[in-house]
Amino acid sequence: MYDYIILFVNLLFTLNTGFLDFSKLLCYINIIEICIVMKPALRQITATPTSSFLVRKDKGSCMINNWHYHPEIEILYIKKSSGTWLVGDHIGHFQNGDIVMIGANLPHCFRHEPAYVSDGSNAGETICIKFEPDILGNALLQLPEAFHLRSAIARCGCGLQLKGRHRAKIAALIERIWEAVPGRRLVLLLSILEEIGGHKHTALLSSNGFMQLHDDADRQRIKLVFDYTFSRYSEKITIDDVAQLLHMTRQSFCRYFKSRTNKTYIRFLMEVRIGAACRLLVEDENNVTEISYACGYNNISHFNHQFKSITGKHPLEYKRDYLDNNAI
Repeated sequence: MYDYIILFVNLLFTLNTGFLDFSKLLCYINIIEICIVMKPALRQITATPTSSFLVRKDKGSCMINNWHYHPEIEILYIKKSSGTWLVGDHIGHFQNGDIVMIGANLPHCFRHEPAYVSDGSNAGETICIKFEPDILGNALLQLPEAFHLRSAIARCGCGLQLKGRHRAKIAALIERIWEAVPGRRLVLLLSILEEIGGHKHTALLSSNGFMQLHDDADRQRIKLVFDYTFSRYSEKITIDDVAQLLHMTRQSFCRYFKSRTNKTYIRFLMEVRIGAACRLLVEDENNVTEISYACGYNNISHFNHQFKSITGKHPLEYKRDYLDNNAI
């Protein structure tokens, strides 16, 4: 299907070179208690007779998802929700207005807060776009005007989070693509990719060293560790406790975990706790001390030190900057 679309786009470009002037196109990313890492399931997306890519709006419990991957690139606009996301080996928090572009076959999961996904609730809302990496065709991507399109597709392999006030323009385009007829959606997809490729305030999420686990036994072992951690991060956790889950010695577990996740378990636990603290800071009225206790810290100085080592900022500075820079 998309071969015909590419021929159509190239024909328009040949007949009227102004049509694909990208400067003109500018005028166009369950809750179960311990779901954050499971065996990554392959999700197949099927094209319809009228569209070569997927545009979907989800509300409430329809937003629930497990640890999964798919061969398509995904753009997800979190219109209304908050929670914790895992993209490759990255752990962070999301909230209203966040937009993320996820590369093909990159495992990910979005763990929404219960208030947004409970049965009968339509409080949460997301819009998702999924398309094949080669949907635009090599001929179009090699055009000099397609520089930002190439940039968007090349940079999303590790997961790309959009930040700053300018993302409101991209959010508006995503709203429009949901409402548009199939033919218009293709033009809007070009515009969205053009905007993402030229967006200056972005953050790469997963590391280049992230290793996908293709072995079932490995996935199940890592699942046990992640399940245990996400359900108990507010409590005291020792490496010996976690090693016991896998029937390993402390030393064997440490080597195993780092070889599979590209980080130590202590670093992983710290990221889980600080990620939870970041979310509470921007959503909760509790003070920093109360938040630190809720995230498994008994010493405020230790919490502040680890928070800065992860985010580069003190907690209140992080809260102020996040609210200032991510308002839509």
